[in-house]
Amino acid sequence: MAAAQESAGPAPAEAVQMMSGGKAAICREIMSELSDWFTEPAVIEACAEAVETLPVFACMDESKVAGFVALKEHPPAATEILIIASRRQYHGNGVGTALVKAAEQFARGRGARLLTVKTLAPRGRKEPHYEATRGFYLRNGFIPAEIFPTLWHEDHPCLFLVKPL
Repeated sequence: MAAAQESAGPAPAEAVQMMSGGKAAICREIMSELSDWFTEPAVIEACAEAVETLPVFACMDESKVAGFVALKEHPPAATEILIIASRRQYHGNGVGTALVKAAEQFARGRGARLLTVKTLAPRGRKEPHYEATRGFYLRNGFIPAEIFPTLWHEDHPCLFLVKPL
């Protein structure tokens, strides 16, 4: 599940770097700050555990992690954005876009032809934070490919998006 939202120009590419340690702690910390997107402690903990073994890129603001993206490879052709999140105060300043660009570069370098992401599909009620998330992906070149009504839960339909690389 991914949460991202932006409106302004990109953060500098040099601010994004691959993380070598502390991935679970950063994931847990940032996801816990984003209660509009991540409401279940068990989900946050599962994500924190999952990122420990995955490639994770962080967008830095001096010495502080502003946001991160965790990638899961699906050889031979796809790389999935398993989790992308930025601290609320960085929404709209290019952190998410810089992280997507880092994910694209990593995926291309590993031979992937698609970058994929899953997020919450529309549920027929007002959820501006998820509308913004879906808009972020569309602005960054992702194409809605399929809705999986019960992949996560019957009240949490999954929207699967793809981006050709």
